[in-house]
Order: sequence, then structure tokens, then C-alpha cells
Amino acid sequence: MKALVVEKDGDGKTRAAVQDVAEDRLPEGDVTVAVEYSTVNYKDGLCIGPGGGLVRDYPHVPGIDFAGTVEASDDGRYAPGDKVVLTGWRVGEARWGGYAGKARVKADWLVPLPEGLTTRRAMAVGTAGFTAMLAVMALEDHGLTTGSGEVLVTGAAGGVGSVATAILGNLGHEVAAVTGRPEQEGYLKGLGAARIVARDELNEVTKRPLEAETWAGCVDAVGGAMLARVLGQMKYRASVAAVGLAGGADLPAKVIPFLLRGVNLLGIDSVMQPFENRRRAWRRIAADLPMEKLEEMIVPATLDDLPRLGREILEGRVRGRVVVDVNG
Repeated sequence: MKALVVEKDGDGKTRAAVQDVAEDRLPEGDVTVAVEYSTVNYKDGLCIGPGGGLVRDYPHVPGIDFAGTVEASDDGRYAPGDKVVLTGWRVGEARWGGYAGKARVKADWLVPLPEGLTTRRAMAVGTAGFTAMLAVMALEDHGLTTGSGEVLVTGAAGGVGSVATAILGNLGHEVAAVTGRPEQEGYLKGLGAARIVARDELNEVTKRPLEAETWAGCVDAVGGAMLARVLGQMKYRASVAAVGLAGGADLPAKVIPFLLRGVNLLGIDSVMQPFENRRRAWRRIAADLPMEKLEEMIVPATLDDLPRLGREILEGRVRGRVVVDVNG
């Protein structure tokens, strides 16, 4: 089968290239999946390139998510011909990933593909879109309703932000999309953003722990100083779902928004989510993500494109959702 293999030389430098790989190199597992599509996430960029502390052993096959058809199964929950999707569980990091014609994994890590989603569209969603749906669900679970005010999405032109914007807009929320790329205004408004907020408006650190109550909710993919600033702008008892740290891992914030406004900071983890919440999220994706807008996000790719795309996503130059046809 074809696979993208990352190798490390004696100087610690990595290089990625498409190779023919024997099937007997697949790891142990309950279910063998004929992979049809994968995608490109920030973690994939790290695993394709410098490793980022995620990859344990080389040579390595990255790809932190995939969708395909069950080829063989030792678990009664899955049978040959079943369509499945996988995200998380450190697949593609510590374990063989989705950038190959086949994958072998534990049955517990798979989710049946819900009606309304093809394997291609499932990877247009991918880990980024799955994370976006988890964030929206968390905001709803903590009181977000339509009509309660503007919902902020930071890093809106990225993978998580694009899907979050489309879902929130489709649900009837007034979405304010933050981006540092003004040329993306048309793209974001097409997804459902009501207005665009320039990144520079929120990047500046303020000494004031509280500002005017502005946002009814927020999906934040940036972290760092921007997240600290946004916390001070949330409405009373509103919530921020934190999904990323593109702007840094530090949080230079005060506790006052939590104490005086009852603001909630909700951490969203997509890697170790329990099975039932995964099924709930994928069903919501099939129901609440407009498929025509998902199609507008798609950038097609093949395994040969991945070394370049890995670099570009680390540089913030990938828009929307890359769909990798691993057999293309």
C-alpha cells in the first residue's frame, strides 16, 4: 500500500515521503480499515515535520484522523463493509495513522459513520470539525441559546473556526468571526459570519480586567493574550470553549471575570472523548452542519501534497478543510 512515511536521520532532522509499505507493518488491533480519506490538522503538521514531541518512534506514518470502510474485524460491533471514522486516541502521533491505504486499530476507537455523511465529507469535518462541534455542544450545555447575542469565533478562517462558524450560523446565532487575514471576509461571510472582527482589535493586551459585556459565547482557537482579552468581554455567565493555542499556551488573565461575571472557561479535548459523546457529536454534525457550506471549505489533496501542506499549516497558510484522498 502507499503511505506517507516520516523518517529521522542521525542529525535529528525529519523527512517525509510517499513509500510502498507492506501490510505486515500494520500495528496490532481489532479492526482493519481500508482508508479512503484523511485530512490535515495542526498536529499533522507537527508530525509530518519536526515532531513537536508527539511522535515516539521513527519511521512513522502520521495522520491523526481517517474515514474508510471496514475490511476485517475481530469485534462484533463492526463488520466488513461498515463505514467508520476515527479521530484522536493518539493515532497518527504515538501510533500508525491515517496517511496510508490501510489502518489497523482498536474497535473502541472507531465511530460508525452517521447517515448523511460520506467518508469524504467526514474528513472534510475531521478532527477540527469534530472539535468545533464539541465546542458548540459545550456552549449549549452551559446555557448558550439563539438570540442571546453575538458569538465570537477566533481563528475563524482555520479548520476549527470555519466549521464552528458554519454550525453556529446555521443554528441561528449571530457570529462574529475573528481573522488576521482581511481577504477571507467573503469566505467567512459565506460560511455564516454576520461580521468580521480584525485580529488586531483583540490582540492588544489591556490592563483592565473587565470591559463592556459583548459576547454571549466564544469558540476560541487562539489562546494566549487574545483569550485573556476575550474573557474580560464576555457577558454575565457566558462561556468560552477553548480549543487551541495558536496564539500561545500562556494565559495572561485575571480571575475577576470568573468572580464578578461568572464567566466559564471550558476546555475542549477531542482526543480522549468517551464513545457516546463522540456519537452524539457526529450525529449533530450530520444534522447541523450545512453540507453545501462544508463543500465550500474543501481543498483536495493527495499523499504527495502532504509534506508541503504540513509546512503550510504550521505557518497559518491553510484555509478551510483539506481532504486527502489517500488512494489518489
